[in-house]
Amino acid sequence: MSITIRAVRPDDEASWAELYAGYRAFYGLAEDPASVTTTWEWVRDSEHGLFGLVAVDESDRLVALANLRWFARPSTATIGLYLDDLFTAPEARGTGAATALLREAAERAGEGGGSVVRWITATDNATARRLYDAHAVATPWVTYDMKPAAPRD
Repeated sequence: MSITIRAVRPDDEASWAELYAGYRAFYGLAEDPASVTTTWEWVRDSEHGLFGLVAVDESDRLVALANLRWFARPSTATIGLYLDDLFTAPEARGTGAATALLREAAERAGEGGGSVVRWITATDNATARRLYDAHAVATPWVTYDMKPAAPRD
């Protein structure tokens, strides 16, 4: 299978949405078409700094996606590229699509003056972690999530 990486296009919506729904299902998130649509609109329109890359096969069929955004790194006075989502369709796993997306993310980071490409994954995602370990270094940092406070009156 020949893989090409390109930016998302408006006509990718249906295929992208199917892949993103697969990503959500993989992580045990509830089926939520509204969340998929909202995320697509953010990626398509570059809202919140998001942009999307896709891996396509020789027939221009989307087989993987990556959603990325730039972020400030105050501790180093640099910017980084954050990989929010990376997902390969089950039938395309092992084709090099995810590797090609990671390489393109590194290229984009370099071209944009970024100092790092950063992402998180589940600790039990052994298959993805083998891929990630081949391209990046796991950090000692632990991720926390805190609920926002209620709005003040």
